[in-house]
Amino acid sequence: MPEESAVRSYPPPRRSATGIPEEYARLRSDAPAADVVMPSGDGAYLFSRYDDVRTVLSDARFSRAATVLPEAPKLTAVPFDAGGLFTMDPPEHTRLRSLVSSAFTARRVDLLRPRIEELAVGLLEVMAERGGPVDFNEAFAFPFPVAVICELLGVPFEDRELFRGWSDAILSLTAHSPEQMTERKLALVSYLQQLVEDKRRRPGDDLLSALVLVRDEDGPLAEHELITMAMTLLVAGHETTVGVLGASVFTLLRHDGGLALVPGSPEELGTLVEELLRINPIGDGGPLRVTTAEVEVAGRVVPAGSAVIGAICSANRDESRFPDADRFDPERRAAPHLAFGHGPHYCLGAPLARAELRIALSALARRFPDLRLAVPVGDIRMHTGLLVNRLASLPVDWS
Repeated sequence: MPEESAVRSYPPPRRSATGIPEEYARLRSDAPAADVVMPSGDGAYLFSRYDDVRTVLSDARFSRAATVLPEAPKLTAVPFDAGGLFTMDPPEHTRLRSLVSSAFTARRVDLLRPRIEELAVGLLEVMAERGGPVDFNEAFAFPFPVAVICELLGVPFEDRELFRGWSDAILSLTAHSPEQMTERKLALVSYLQQLVEDKRRRPGDDLLSALVLVRDEDGPLAEHELITMAMTLLVAGHETTVGVLGASVFTLLRHDGGLALVPGSPEELGTLVEELLRINPIGDGGPLRVTTAEVEVAGRVVPAGSAVIGAICSANRDESRFPDADRFDPERRAAPHLAFGHGPHYCLGAPLARAELRIALSALARRFPDLRLAVPVGDIRMHTGLLVNRLASLPVDWS
């Protein structure tokens, strides 16, 4: 358990939608291994420097499986369930990940690219027909990645508003009560159980149907693992991209050039997307870990059984790795950012997320080259109380 002196609340408050909490710069300088209290009330160690966060993300002594032990400290009042990618370590994590990894390879994503582009263009046409101003989140940043993950998994797109509310509760830090979190998690589980039964009766050419087949014929996937996997892919497969896409467009629109900063060349576009990922954190930290042995990091001895958070958003602003780290530089070529994590838990969907961002930004710049904010920058707010960062709304216009 961390010491009680100078204990801070996690996550620290964010004063505006244009930057990460100022507290992280102070922590990197003065307290790289800080004592914090999580939303559950349990204590944890928060690491904020790039090299230390990489260690937390990749060292096997920082365990995800240990987070679901009964005696383990918890991040929230209703933590993730056991039996999923977020709560497993190798080799069990490797076994489960291997069942779906082929669906998210760069080669597989390249095959999906024409359909992803078609979905993007279609949504932008609907947005144009509606006319401005519109909330970009509602018109595009939410329905686009949802449409992609629904098509990949075989989830009905028309149910998107249902699982939108459910997934928000699952990713809640303080935005929902424990009762709401439990109720909505159970609702999503029930929905997915019914969907799995539908796939058993009428399988399709989608990932969920393939997983049901693996479960029923080959047997390496338990039923609760199947449901948890479906929940993980559905929630993580859209929530993170929704947040980053909205924040990325907001970043471009508040800088000189706006969408003209989106280049035509694939290589330059890739560089821009990596900078947008670096400077617009998906969340404050990587998923919670619990130490399985005593370990020393940043000059601090962390006892076994301790909760540990690697602050990815802080690591990506570490001046020792990213010169002038708080400045948005569309042409920056620097150390690899940690937006998708590091080590064995590196984000399975990273190739898909990158492709979605590239396709979305290119299509948006072509269709709406004069897109601009419809309200002052200071009026834009970040949704609070969630594990993921997401703008509350992003009003835009182009007329």
